[in-house]
Amino acid sequence: MSVVHEPARSTPVLDDVDLVVLGGGPAGVSAAVSAGRSGLRVALVERYGFCGGMGTAAGVTNFCGLYASVHGSMQRVVRGIADPILARLAELEGLRETHSVFGKTLAQAYDSAAYKLVLDELLASAGVAVHLHAFAVGAQVAEGRVRALLVETKSGRFALTGRMFLDASGDGDLAVWSGAAFELGDPLAYPTTMFRVGGVDTPRALAEGKPRLRELLASGATGGYVFPRKAVYLNPQPHDGEWRVNATQLVRDGRVLDGSRHDDLSYGEPFGRKQAWEFYEWLKGAIPGFEHAYMLDFPPQFGIRETRRIVGEYVLTADDILGARSFDDGIGVNGWPIERHIDGDVAWRWIEGRGYYEVPFRCALVKGLANLMVAGRCASFTADAQGSMRVSGPCFVMGQACGHAAALARADGTDDVRRVDVTRLRERLREDGVFLGDRV
Repeated sequence: MSVVHEPARSTPVLDDVDLVVLGGGPAGVSAAVSAGRSGLRVALVERYGFCGGMGTAAGVTNFCGLYASVHGSMQRVVRGIADPILARLAELEGLRETHSVFGKTLAQAYDSAAYKLVLDELLASAGVAVHLHAFAVGAQVAEGRVRALLVETKSGRFALTGRMFLDASGDGDLAVWSGAAFELGDPLAYPTTMFRVGGVDTPRALAEGKPRLRELLASGATGGYVFPRKAVYLNPQPHDGEWRVNATQLVRDGRVLDGSRHDDLSYGEPFGRKQAWEFYEWLKGAIPGFEHAYMLDFPPQFGIRETRRIVGEYVLTADDILGARSFDDGIGVNGWPIERHIDGDVAWRWIEGRGYYEVPFRCALVKGLANLMVAGRCASFTADAQGSMRVSGPCFVMGQACGHAAALARADGTDDVRRVDVTRLRERLREDGVFLGDRV
């Protein structure tokens, strides 16, 4: 590749704060709000004009990981910052009742427009400086500490400086630019182009359509259409007649698309829309309840489940999850199973017994960098464990803990988040309504 030599330049500082958060998904928002409520000056950087992460940008519109089957009883185990979010969504008529996932746990659909508004309100109430339409492009690092996050905006290039930083970018961008070690799955979990349809006869689709869909996909009787998945998920949304469809898998020359690569992103968008439209056309003609359906929208981007996973002070494993393990530095719990999107299918591994495991704070601590934390799907997990930790419930958990950790570090006069007293952190989280697990 040929190069262009750019002249050296001085970059103006857009914001100087206690905590800089990269990424406005559930992990980033939770961290920013928790830190802001604790009195820190916080700046949140988000590439889109709205927050929500994959839940809004990729059309996921489904909370997973909030519930667990606790000894056979369905219970909500993710508390804290999730509580006001769900309550406000319900006020705005943007939250549907929970639905069963194979009779093993519960998920909950929400309206993405309402969710964007709720997150706007929450961030404003916590005094967070939100920088939308700001695309992060690099970092400045010195002596084992991140000093600045570099962003490009419509007004030019800027830096955000801070005492501490949180990478909630999903791809571990800030951590990688700062020199952190990372792993990349081989293969990665398959990405998906989601889409929404309207005009569905919901009672008929639930009673006849979903069983018919499973039957046809399992038998391969799709009338000449060739689809990449036999495991397809259709769910009604909060408003009558609207459904979300999760049916595609994105590959390129037999390789799973990597959402941290520009060429794969560019290739995947039109490829995913074409694949989704073919499924939509078949759905209308083959599945009861969808005869009069119409395409509502494609989200701004295809859904990315896995890219880089940063190597932290502890790497969470599948054995930890399936063994419902407790940790001395547990900062909350997660009951979502290991959900791995593999070639043509989805493989599930369920948590038995109490139905949830504790999330260790060390998964958020980046080896070799004192003032940087990482939260969300790019934190420190094995590939299998990431299939459980990437959903919204545990992202809320990790983010809320990181926000409080930053506040405790600042109160102690340090920027080294590795020195935070975990006992105090757990006490702060419990006071903030977080369920830390029942060890009885």
